[in-house]
Amino acid sequence: MPELPEVEVVRRGLERWVSGRVVAAVEVLHPRAVRRHPAGPDDFADRLTGHRLGTARRRGKYLWLPLEPLTGTGAPTQAVLAHLGMSGQLLVQPQGSPDEKHLRVRVRFADATATELRFVDQRTFGGLSLHDTVEDDPDGLPDVIAHIARDPLDPAFDDDAFHTALRGRRTTIKRALLDQSLISGVGNIYADEALWRTRLHYERPTASLTRPRTTELLTHIREVMAEALAVGGTSFDSLYVNVNGESGYFDRSLDAYGREDEPCRRCGTPIRRRPWMNRSSYFCPRCQRAPRAV
Repeated sequence: MPELPEVEVVRRGLERWVSGRVVAAVEVLHPRAVRRHPAGPDDFADRLTGHRLGTARRRGKYLWLPLEPLTGTGAPTQAVLAHLGMSGQLLVQPQGSPDEKHLRVRVRFADATATELRFVDQRTFGGLSLHDTVEDDPDGLPDVIAHIARDPLDPAFDDDAFHTALRGRRTTIKRALLDQSLISGVGNIYADEALWRTRLHYERPTASLTRPRTTELLTHIREVMAEALAVGGTSFDSLYVNVNGESGYFDRSLDAYGREDEPCRRCGTPIRRRPWMNRSSYFCPRCQRAPRAV
C-alpha cells in the first residue's frame, strides 16, 4: 500500500495539474469507487460538478482537494477525499486518450487545458468520496479523518508530545509507528527502514525509549521519507505511479525491507524476515538486537 512519500508525490502532481481548475463533468464508471459516498454515484457527480478544486492537501496516507466556491470567500465546507488503497492511481491524462483497463472515475474540467483527471483502481480497495470539512480549518480537512495524527513531515508535528505518548503506551515500537492515531504516514516499509537506521528492534517496548532515542528515530523517519520523495517513492510493481504514470525508484535504496538473506550494509550479517501482524518485518539480528523479553 502506498505510504506517505508515495501519496505526497501524487499530491504534488495534483497541486500542479489539477488544483484551481473548475469541474465541468464527472463520470463514475464503477460504483465501488465511490462506495464511501453514501448518497451514491449520481449524487457524488452532481455535487462535485461546478466547483473549483482547491490546493491538494495530505495528512499521512490520505489526500484531499477542498471544494472552493466560484464566488465569494471563506473556508471550504466540503472536500473530495482520495484513498489509494492497494492499487489506486490518480492520473492526469489527455482528453481522448484510450481509457485504462481499470478506469473507475473520470473528471473533466471547464478550461482550455485538454487534460482530465482519472481514478484508476485494479483491486477497487481505494476510492473517492465527498465529506464535510472541519469547521474553520484553513486546509479544509475532511471531518472523517480528523482523528488521524499529524505526520512527521508536517511542520506542526510535536516531537515532545510524540515522545510522551510513546512512553505512555504499553506496546512495541513498530506497532506504535503504524498507529495512525499516534503518528500518520509511516507504513511497514519506512518503519523497517527507520528502525534499521536507528538500530532498534521492531519489538522494542516503547516505554524503554529515552528522549534522545526518540529524537534519533524521528530524524531517521524524516530522512528516509525525504530520500524516498526525491526519487518518486517506492514502487515494487506497476500499481503505484504518480499522476503522469511514472514509477518511483526508492526500492533500489532500501537497506532492510525486502532484503531477506542479503548482507546488512552496516555489518554484513544476513537480513532476516519475520512474520508480523499479517505483514513481514525485516531487520539485522546483529545491529538490531531483540529485547530480552522477546
